[in-house]
Amino acid sequence: MVIQFIDLKAQQVRIRPQVDAAIKRVLDHGAYIMGPEVYELEKQLAEFCGVKHAISCANGTDALGLGLMAKNVGPGDAIFVPSFTFAATAEVVAWMGATPVFIDSLEDTYNIDPISLELGIQTAKKLGLRPAGIIPVDLFGQPVDYDAIQTIADEYNLWVMADGAQSFGASYKGRKVGNIGDMATTSFFPAKPLGCYGDGGAIFTNDDELASIMKSLRVHGQGTDKYDNVRIGMNGRLDTIQAAILIEKLKIFPEELITRQKTADAYNNGLKDVVQIPYVMDGVTSAWAQYTVCLPNGINREKLMIDLKEVGIPTMIYYVKPLHLQTAYKHYPTVGALSVCESLSNKVLSLPMSGYVNKQCVILKTLEALNFNA
Repeated sequence: MVIQFIDLKAQQVRIRPQVDAAIKRVLDHGAYIMGPEVYELEKQLAEFCGVKHAISCANGTDALGLGLMAKNVGPGDAIFVPSFTFAATAEVVAWMGATPVFIDSLEDTYNIDPISLELGIQTAKKLGLRPAGIIPVDLFGQPVDYDAIQTIADEYNLWVMADGAQSFGASYKGRKVGNIGDMATTSFFPAKPLGCYGDGGAIFTNDDELASIMKSLRVHGQGTDKYDNVRIGMNGRLDTIQAAILIEKLKIFPEELITRQKTADAYNNGLKDVVQIPYVMDGVTSAWAQYTVCLPNGINREKLMIDLKEVGIPTMIYYVKPLHLQTAYKHYPTVGALSVCESLSNKVLSLPMSGYVNKQCVILKTLEALNFNA
């Protein structure tokens, strides 16, 4: 048996007739850009998150970019980001000419470390930068400790833009991802918990003014119409076909979140004695974009991955190298050596995760491979 790392095929079989019908409706009306499905999706996303505004866009990176543009981020600004994450979070800061300041991670949740964040703010000030905002990343599906982050943000008068590319569908102390921080973003990349069949993203806020600015920015900074340009913007629109697909996938999303949790629970029970399983904080739920463990000392990760592949279990490493060690970003400031995220990059391993994975098979084969490599 060969297991899919993220089983989009099984999901598509389940909803193929509905998706085909949704695509046909778009082909029939012909409004391929900003058609009616885009606005319907935004309405449903806002209702799902319990937030006032959901603004769809072309991808999760553009969502981050729209937020920074709306906040007028530019040269001299310091934006605090975790180093242990995907490049897009820091990339958008560099787009604006601002300075990403890399922060260390917590060993248990893999998320941004509040103590390191405070040190990062002091580091930025010593460098003559103006601390402006924080982009915490909900890594692997679990929201950051937003109470701690917001306390720091309030103390230093910083805004918070929650990067929920991996956590859409999760909740933090009763609030859904999307309804946390000054703004929140997500990605609808196919492999994400709620993914389309191409690129897509969204940004959320309860701030009417921010929402109005970002709606303008995503269409070249339009004013009364697309030929009235009142600010420098981007082409960040979501295709109507992708919106139509997401509407159908959103219908089954709550059920899939439950199934993902059941898969994570089974993994936790089966693997807790042999690896460091993911830690989820009290009052928090995860969307389980990835199920990521830390391997014990003495395990050859590369050999383990090969052994698992040979028995049909794919694995991935998120992330092999923290951003502050990568060529494009190593000249930006850090808080010391960022020892935790450097250590994590050498120990983490992600197992197959979706609403359709054969979890018992994965557990059995993983235990066998770990025992063989111990």
